[in-house]
Amino acid sequence: MSLAPGAPQVTVRPFERCDVKDVLSLMRELAVYERYIDQFQVAESDIIENGLSDSPRFGVFVAEMNGDIVGIAVHYEVPWTYDLKPVLVLKELFVSKHARALGAGRALLTQIKKHASKIDASRTVWTVLKDNVAAKQFYVKAGGQKDATWELWELKHSIKAE
Repeated sequence: MSLAPGAPQVTVRPFERCDVKDVLSLMRELAVYERYIDQFQVAESDIIENGLSDSPRFGVFVAEMNGDIVGIAVHYEVPWTYDLKPVLVLKELFVSKHARALGAGRALLTQIKKHASKIDASRTVWTVLKDNVAAKQFYVKAGGQKDATWELWELKHSIKAE
């Protein structure tokens, strides 16, 4: 999938063991962009254990251009809710700055839509930083809309050393 003639070809596929280093690098880039790098604790072993095990807790689609991984879509499922269908949660959609506007984000979101259809999800949900105008414009253009009913809330937990 390319945006314009001559633009690099974008390929999207599920991540593999050989992609872990690149996936972690993009997760770190996102943590810098979203201003939580000082709290970032993910290591390669965490990605392997939780994303590539026999019972993975999340999945990752990677976007490749010219043999380089330039974007990720980290996702997980809520098995069922009130309608007895899964909800697909798009936890992170991130494309490296040098590859933006070349079709990688659009290709990743298209893959997320296909995956949601495959698992018969009733909807896909995600969050966007309040000040990330470019992301909001991207999602609106792709057919996304702000939830008019729900607000994001959180309950922070401290982890006690044993």
